[in-house]
Amino acid sequence: MSKESIDLNGKTILVTGSPGFIGANLVIRLLAEMKEGTVVSLDNMNDYYDPSLKEYRLGLIEKAAENSPVSHVFVRGSIADKQLVDDLFNRYKFDVVVNLAAQAGVRYSIEHPDVYIESNIIGFYNILEACRHSYDNGPGVRHLVYASSSSVYGGNKKVPFSTDDKVDNPVSLYAATKKSNELLAHSYSKLYNIPSTGLRFFTVYGPAGRPDMFYYSATEKLVAGEKIKIFNHGDMKRDFTYIDDIVEGVYRVMQGAPEKATGSDGLPIPPYSVYNIGGGTPENLLTFVSTLQEELVRAGVLEADYDFEVHRELVGMQPGDVPVTFADASALEADYGFTPKIDIRTGLREFCEWYRAYKA
Repeated sequence: MSKESIDLNGKTILVTGSPGFIGANLVIRLLAEMKEGTVVSLDNMNDYYDPSLKEYRLGLIEKAAENSPVSHVFVRGSIADKQLVDDLFNRYKFDVVVNLAAQAGVRYSIEHPDVYIESNIIGFYNILEACRHSYDNGPGVRHLVYASSSSVYGGNKKVPFSTDDKVDNPVSLYAATKKSNELLAHSYSKLYNIPSTGLRFFTVYGPAGRPDMFYYSATEKLVAGEKIKIFNHGDMKRDFTYIDDIVEGVYRVMQGAPEKATGSDGLPIPPYSVYNIGGGTPENLLTFVSTLQEELVRAGVLEADYDFEVHRELVGMQPGDVPVTFADASALEADYGFTPKIDIRTGLREFCEWYRAYKA
């Protein structure tokens, strides 16, 4: 699909889910790249994982804002609060909206389904409604970019995963909510001509990442002398994507919105796109674990003689998990000239060095 070029300079941008992992890094990138404008961050700072890590990331954002010509405003609140969302849209007249706020985690969704409906369904609906009404008294939102997930591919046997594949068989509630986001966005794009782009992220990792992600939780367990569980007896592959690659992809996509067009019936052709953001090089889980262990030793987080074998436990598959994730990111390369390229050795080294400093 053809793209409308958007110069982010001078624009007013909303990033929900900041200071979450991806959101914080994106806001810092925007503060570094933009010459003028306003960035509004919105997050409820919930306790799904230790809120002190979000406070830490917020501190990084505030430090970046001190040296930026861009105005930054942080709002503590939830996208499930319709009044708050509407008030923010009415006040700031956003040009670009990046919705990264969501309740994440496949396994957590099995025990806590209600929070996924509140944030991922109701919250996203509120964002769509606000985008819809942004056109009532002005030019409105020029591009809505939102987070989807590789989880939507469920148990697909065909690899690599392509955005042309059917994704009608989610294996977790989390995946179902992300597929629902894509469907809702498509309907709003069709009905109200809202340019929207969904991004299916593939296993994002890096410094100051989510503690519930395997690489981080495994590090915490190893440091505490506990065993790490390796699911499906290690017979799993993941398309791990380093945070800088994710941010680069989002940043480029923000600047190219699907063009509006009218069909032969006189109605809008939905200005709607979905892309994978993944490296296209799935790594065996055991290889990933070995690399993490080597880098933890190199960074001085663990002793050189640490006995890793006695701290590994091979276990069966977990409900909601899938054995392989593998991104076909050729469409992202074709439309935006970018494919993630940072290898796991480089990425895990950055994480381990950050972890040592963070815990010092």
